[in-house]
Amino acid sequence: MSHPPSPGLDARLHAALHHLDLRVVRRLEGLLHGEHLGLRLGPGSEPAEARLYQPGEDDVRLMDWAVTARTTTPHVRDLVADRELESWTLLDLSASMDFGTGPREKRDIAIGALAAVNVLTQRVGDRFGAHFLHRGRIRRWPARSGKAALLALLSTVAAAPRTGPDGGAGATFADALTDLARTRTRRGLRVVISDFLDTPPGATPAAPAPWERPLRTLAARHQVIAIEVIDPRELDLPDIGLVTMQDPETGRTREVRLSPQVRRSYQEAAQAQRAAVQGGLRRCGVPHLVLRTDRDWIVDMARFVVEQRRTAHRLARHTPATPR
Repeated sequence: MSHPPSPGLDARLHAALHHLDLRVVRRLEGLLHGEHLGLRLGPGSEPAEARLYQPGEDDVRLMDWAVTARTTTPHVRDLVADRELESWTLLDLSASMDFGTGPREKRDIAIGALAAVNVLTQRVGDRFGAHFLHRGRIRRWPARSGKAALLALLSTVAAAPRTGPDGGAGATFADALTDLARTRTRRGLRVVISDFLDTPPGATPAAPAPWERPLRTLAARHQVIAIEVIDPRELDLPDIGLVTMQDPETGRTREVRLSPQVRRSYQEAAQAQRAAVQGGLRRCGVPHLVLRTDRDWIVDMARFVVEQRRTAHRLARHTPATPR
């Protein structure tokens, strides 16, 4: 059974990240209430540009008296609808996420990342939901808002039992991405948390990983962030002689003598696989955050958020205004 988040997790997140926010830098058709400007015209509270009054069509209550007095021609002020941000997280809870040789298992880091993302993106009226890949099935948590909903979500995920070997049956990570893109069509933020271990080391544009196509589809409509969770033993093996290894997804075991040649080959294969993950995410145009079980993941998350905020500022500074 994986350990639930510590009672101090929420307080620590707020203490470490309360000066930061994870900005939505792409132009979305629906943005959050009171904090972001909606991109569709309609009844709202945010003033847009003034334009000439159209008798019989415009509401006289929207008259812009300052512009009217200055130009001596009736003008009205358009309003832009303010809308809530809807964010969805795909959390990989497959068997390989129940592994860890650091202070925490990968699953614990993934749950912490889920909490951090929602703490960083929440504003008044925002809603967040989640999809989970667990025991070969795709499970869905409906979109809700508020701290109580977030704590209920974290408690539910923390209480989920270990997956255990399933022989590779059921839905795959690519299936879960496809399901998220198909069922959640309203534009918003999408966060994908996984170890991406089903990526073949030789993945290239000509022979991409199975998850690349659905992730590219997702990124074409939404802002997507990929969080990769890894353990140091997945990158290198210690010199401990004969060991029995088990594939967490299928349950198959094999005895392996960790000779220098085997360890070197393993390290090269692991590096090739991680390079394939990085290359695939780059081809999808998705920001990539790596969290490790042997590091302070909150510090790494904060650094990533700072960099994303700088990116948002650069885009805002260099993006020209949209003409009417």
